Amino acid sequence: MTAFNLNDHELTVAEVHRNLPPGELYEHAIRYEKDSHIAENGALVAYSGGKTGRSPKDKRVVKDPKSEKDVWWGSVNIPMDAQAFATNRERARDYLNTRDRLYCVDAFAGWDPKYRLKIRVICSRPYHALFMHTMLIRPTADELAAFGKPDFVIYNAGAFPANRLTTGMTSKTSIDLSLEAKELVILGTEYAGEMKKGVFTVANYVGPKNGILSMHCSATADRQTGKSSLLFGLSGTGKTTLSADSKRQLIGDDEHCWSNEGIFNIEGGCYAKAINLTPESEPEIFNALRFGAVMENVVLVDNRSVDYTDTSITQNTRGAYPIEFIRSAKIPCVAGHPTDVIFLTCDAFGVLPPVSALSPAQAMYHFISGYTAKVAGTEMGVSEPQATFSPCFGGPFLVWHPSKYAELLSAKLKKHQARAWLVNTGWSGGAHGTGKRIKLAFTRAILDAIHSGALQKVETGRDPVFGFDVPKACPEVPPEILTPRNTWADKSAYDVAAKKLAGLFRENFKTYESGASPEVREAGPTT
Repeated sequence: MTAFNLNDHELTVAEVHRNLPPGELYEHAIRYEKDSHIAENGALVAYSGGKTGRSPKDKRVVKDPKSEKDVWWGSVNIPMDAQAFATNRERARDYLNTRDRLYCVDAFAGWDPKYRLKIRVICSRPYHALFMHTMLIRPTADELAAFGKPDFVIYNAGAFPANRLTTGMTSKTSIDLSLEAKELVILGTEYAGEMKKGVFTVANYVGPKNGILSMHCSATADRQTGKSSLLFGLSGTGKTTLSADSKRQLIGDDEHCWSNEGIFNIEGGCYAKAINLTPESEPEIFNALRFGAVMENVVLVDNRSVDYTDTSITQNTRGAYPIEFIRSAKIPCVAGHPTDVIFLTCDAFGVLPPVSALSPAQAMYHFISGYTAKVAGTEMGVSEPQATFSPCFGGPFLVWHPSKYAELLSAKLKKHQARAWLVNTGWSGGAHGTGKRIKLAFTRAILDAIHSGALQKVETGRDPVFGFDVPKACPEVPPEILTPRNTWADKSAYDVAAKKLAGLFRENFKTYESGASPEVREAGPTT
């Protein structure tokens, strides 16, 4: 091991492992973490403890005069003072200094060298080091030797709780971001996704400040032209699944930027849901979970194979793998300007069409709305579908007001003449519990028709409630499902459900009306 120290970060542990390869991190995980295993598929299996998902209510941002006017303060960006941040950072450093060994990952965020950020992750768990080795862009030997001072540092002391007596703390968990110090401090949660989304939050601040649109979306590219397509969507809408398309090149599954040169992936890996994963439904992702990948909170059976149906630990089982594990990945992960921008929604009310063409104003309305729905039975107390709205399809990770991102998207759509679409991957023929989930094969066929331009050539009809244009035909998709009202046995029940969903859209948009143009305000539901 080459000597490396973290003295500049006030960490004095003698044994620091910098940028270990996956094989060594496997060895350390098995040796030093009691619950780590190697699955039959070769992936490292690790467990995040009591927290198996993000803790958005425990996220804090330092309120500093230098950036105070830039930040969208409120329930997403909860302010904290600089002293409380310093206290939590000291607590994290104190904990890390008690460890026998530390792990340091120096890597990049952003595949375009012109815009990339140098990220340093400091942690005490091999699992966390392997996760960020996977999710960041791995430097070459020469790049690592010349890495120098990082642009952003993550102190992951998640096994140690925050002190609830510290000003502004509401629990033993705290994820604290300082835009001025360029640091993230994690206490009280070992869920690895907090590091990933911490980097994305920083990109969501730095990008728009420099005229670059940062986006919570997946992206693919045409193999011949290099032109790209964006897939926005909240968790569960199919963003990762649909981006793993063997007919196109994968740029990335979750986080991207749109610059004057085109688009680029922020990350070096993918982070896919593992629940009910099968080689038949998602072969690219299933085969990517092998040696070098990390699987979180999954249940192993006796022969060390993963039971993808077992949610006894959490429904949020996940796998992280380097993007090059997807055969169709384009390395480096950059592409030309998008021809199509697609908003994915999983409409559990069964109201929205499988595909709709959006005008520029409608695109802004639905981007700001960021709609999907929770289905009954996935959470305690949820007995019927519940609408979820997340601005820009990434509300928890925004730093600026949503209008900042919407204005950037609007300008880029106009400049590059990109088409906008709303694609429903949810229910047809009725709401969840009555209707059926739209088949993945149909959604894939819709995306193929969007990318080929076939949907631009078909006859459309105007949706009477939402006002967008609905194609009446699509290759390899039954025409009867394209108009959702026709799939319901009880047409009056559809009308009631459609009006209810329209009302939810209008109520949600009231938050953003003051910052929207009259054209965008009028682009929502018409009844």
